[in-house]
Parts: sequence; structure tokens; C-alpha cells
Amino acid sequence: MAQEREEPQMLIIAHRGASGDRPEHTLAAYDLAITQGADYIEPDLVATADGVLVARHENEISGTTDVADRPEFAGRRTTKVIDGEEYTGWFTEDFTLAELRTLRARERLPEIRPQNTAHNGLYQVPTLAEIIQLVRAREAETGRVIGLYPEIKHPAYFLTQGHDLAAMLVEQLHAAGYEGEDAPVFIQCFEVEPLRRLDRMTDIRLVQLMSYEGGPADMPGMTYADMATPQGLAEVATYADGIGVGIPLVLSAEGGSTGLTDAAHSVGLLLHAWTLRKENAFLPESMRQGDNPAERGCEQNLLAILQLVGVDGVFSDDPSLTAAFLQGRRHQCAPLPPPDNL
Repeated sequence: MAQEREEPQMLIIAHRGASGDRPEHTLAAYDLAITQGADYIEPDLVATADGVLVARHENEISGTTDVADRPEFAGRRTTKVIDGEEYTGWFTEDFTLAELRTLRARERLPEIRPQNTAHNGLYQVPTLAEIIQLVRAREAETGRVIGLYPEIKHPAYFLTQGHDLAAMLVEQLHAAGYEGEDAPVFIQCFEVEPLRRLDRMTDIRLVQLMSYEGGPADMPGMTYADMATPQGLAEVATYADGIGVGIPLVLSAEGGSTGLTDAAHSVGLLLHAWTLRKENAFLPESMRQGDNPAERGCEQNLLAILQLVGVDGVFSDDPSLTAAFLQGRRHQCAPLPPPDNL
């Protein structure tokens, strides 16, 4: 399908925008990612109290906004159990959109990306409608198609709060003209049943997310390891068009292929891998440069292996660096010995 749509051999999916350079999930991060050459931008979606889809990595927002510094919202701090895990903080579903818009975004990883803290306090939490508006404007400006890759976060939990994220998203996408399997959209989720429901609601392409540990929150007893077997992948292919998986599921500790890419392709599934980041802190030891976890390592070596393995797309915090590599402009790093089992 990717070839039929003439998409690049490896899609550059801007992970939460250009989050290596701007606070994640802000219009500034998405806009910069488009400028840097991303094929798709990735908003994670949660709901407000009044039922508006907004972009935050999690519905708990103390790490990505200045809510903890706002005395008027001190009483909203609470503890909740979400997908079996206990969280304490402030949650989007306890704020109306108007209230949420008074907050300002901040860098989530200030120790690793101190330069991004210069942008703290500048940007609001964006709505999905604003993100679509940005994409349409940049498409008109650049003359190229810019894809959307939304993730619905904790949909089973949000149903208990009265918000059907799957239905809300499809309604908004269809209203904006995104319909059919040729639309430049992938909808992703770590849970299973929302994707099954979406498969009945829309022809937009769907992606089953899989982590390298645990399992879907809505499927007790099922693990992502089970889903990554040939039998599990065949089942995923009955409702999804691709899988989005952590890099450790694609590559072994030695840097060779685990076989998952070929297994996914054999049942007609695309495979998109997450997450490519430039900093030493996020790279295998063999690809680090120096001892500072915040310094740039050899992320392009990791990208080169993912390309050899045949992944169809990569979630990147640094679209400009990923684009440079794919265009042949390589960062100078120590040579990487080719793994034996690629």
C-alpha cells in the first residue's frame, strides 16, 4: 500500500513533532518538523472535560505544562489509577479547554535537552483542530502532502470518563476530508479493541502499537510478545494495516534483525519503529560518543541498521537529522561493523 501511494521507502514520522528541538506536542514542534522534512507528524490525543481532543503525550500534564506552578489549579491535583497504574498529578479530563489554554507547555526532558527550556512558557496545548489547520496551511505553502499519525491514549480509561476517543477522532478526521485507505493518515493505539472498532468505523489505515514489555491494557493475559509471533501478527492483520514497535523488538542486543520486520511483511503489515533519538542517553552503548548523556551520539548508525532490516518508517525526535541521512548527508561517526544476521 505504501508503494501504491508512492510514499518514501522509509517514512519519517516526527515523534511528537520536532521534539529534539522544541517542547513536544506544540504547534511549534509540529511546524518545525514539517520544515525539517517529516512525512508525518504525530500528535498523541487525550480529551478535555468538555470533550475536545488535545495533544499531550499523557493525560497527566505536570511534566509537560506549568500547571504545578498555577495556584488557581492547586486543588485539581489528584491521584488516579489508569490502565492499572497509579498516577498523581493534574489530568486533562479535569480541565475545560478554556482552562487548559491558560497553561503553557514546557520541555519534558530538561536534563537531556536544556536548550529546549528556552521555549518554556511560549506555547499553548494545541487542539487536534489546530493541528489539522496547521497541516493544511503548510501543505498549501509547500505543495507537498503532510501526513497525520495520531495516537489515541488510554481509550478504555477515557470511555469510563465519558469520552469515546476513537469515535471523536474519526468524526473529526472525516469532517476534515481524511477518509479512505489513501488518506495520508495512520491511527495508532496500544490497545486492541479500539482498533477493532475503528476498523468498522473507517477505512483510514490503522496501526497496532506494541511495546517490548507488557501487553494491551484492554486485553488481560495477552502480551505484546504473543502479538509479535507469526500467529499473533496474522490476527493483527485482520484489523490493522501495520504495527508500530519499539526498536528492541526489531533489533537484537547485538544489532541484528529479530525477524519481526519480515514476519510482519509476510502477513501484509507495515512496520514502523520507535523511537530514534540523537542523544547518548537513548542509544546503545556502542553508538554513544563521549560520556555526556545529553550529547549527540551515532543515531545514524542505528538508522542505517533499521534501513537494512527493511522497516517502513521510523519515529524520530529529530526529523532533520533523519532526513539528512536518508538524503545521503551522513553524520561522521565511527564505522559500524555489519551485523551477521541482517
